[in-house]
Amino acid sequence: MDSKTDTALFRRVDPAVGLALLSRWPVRIKSQADWARGAASAWCWPILGAVIAVPAAVLAQGAVAVGLPAVVAALLAVGILTFTTGALHEDGLADSFDGVWGGADAARRLAIMKDSQIGSYGTLALIFSLALRVALLSTLIDGGQIWASLLGAAMLSRAAMVGVMATLPYARNDGLAHSVGRPGRATSGIALVLAGIACLALFGIVAIFAVLVVAIATAGVAAVAQRKIGGQTGDILGATQQVAETMTLLTLAVLL
Repeated sequence: MDSKTDTALFRRVDPAVGLALLSRWPVRIKSQADWARGAASAWCWPILGAVIAVPAAVLAQGAVAVGLPAVVAALLAVGILTFTTGALHEDGLADSFDGVWGGADAARRLAIMKDSQIGSYGTLALIFSLALRVALLSTLIDGGQIWASLLGAAMLSRAAMVGVMATLPYARNDGLAHSVGRPGRATSGIALVLAGIACLALFGIVAIFAVLVVAIATAGVAAVAQRKIGGQTGDILGATQQVAETMTLLTLAVLL
């Protein structure tokens, strides 16, 4: 099922629901029935990823236009992306590393992931992830790939989240992932197709390699989550987005 109460494939409210889930933009959701479209709205998440990335691309383009170094433009872009999403995905990455690598069994790992405090694994994961994204984006900005790289990585990484949502069971019977629900095959299929078409338009033939690399990385995250905690959580979805975005930028930096 596309959501817990509404199986319709498309609703006009879906983009607003998706933005409310994926960002800190001031989006008004009128009713509980609209909120129930959480998983069903996932078909448009790649498009919303591009929308979220637009301010970062504008800021980076402006920084380059006034003569700032590419690394500064990259820092500003990553900073506004993090601010726009409320560090939602970064928080998921940190919690996932703390829990998956810090607990002795699934129950303990899930308890650590639910704890608001950050540990050594999470801190190191955040430092490495942010540094790598800035470095890769700086290289791409130097090569004149501001818009393509930011929008493409944002779209492909949101599609990766939808893929994990649709394939993995819940690791716990509460939390964000459980409350949002699981998208159906049609919903997730549309999200993946939209991201793929957009990447082809943005990167040309390089899109094939980017999609392949992201698919392998996403499958790796899903396999670790399944083995370590028995499925998905909101933190695992956040980690998926971060890994997929980084791997997209890495592929583009090598091939573009």
